[in-house]
Amino acid sequence: MKSPITTHVLDLANGHPAKGIPVILEILDDSGAWVELTHGETDDDGRITDWLPADEPARKGTYRITFEVEGYFDLPEEKMFYTTIPVIFELNEPDSHYHVPLLLSPYGYSTYRGS
Repeated sequence: MKSPITTHVLDLANGHPAKGIPVILEILDDSGAWVELTHGETDDDGRITDWLPADEPARKGTYRITFEVEGYFDLPEEKMFYTTIPVIFELNEPDSHYHVPLLLSPYGYSTYRGS
């Protein structure tokens, strides 16, 4: 079983999973401060699937996943324009799975709620 919140980073410029990207998962607390829940690094398949216990539902709230992408495209001809990519989303259905992929290229990115 997977964590209730997972991610997957795909390198669109080179056509493969983005391995080794540091990622932080946080929740917004009642005072308006971000609280780190966990952090990890994308595996060989560009995924993080074990952030939170699989047998516990996530809490309702506002979450932020921050992808630390600076240096990922660290070739002389391909410098990364972005250093970090924060993705903020609402988790309203604690019993559902929230998969948040990131499609990455040196000068752009896209994200969506996956399955």
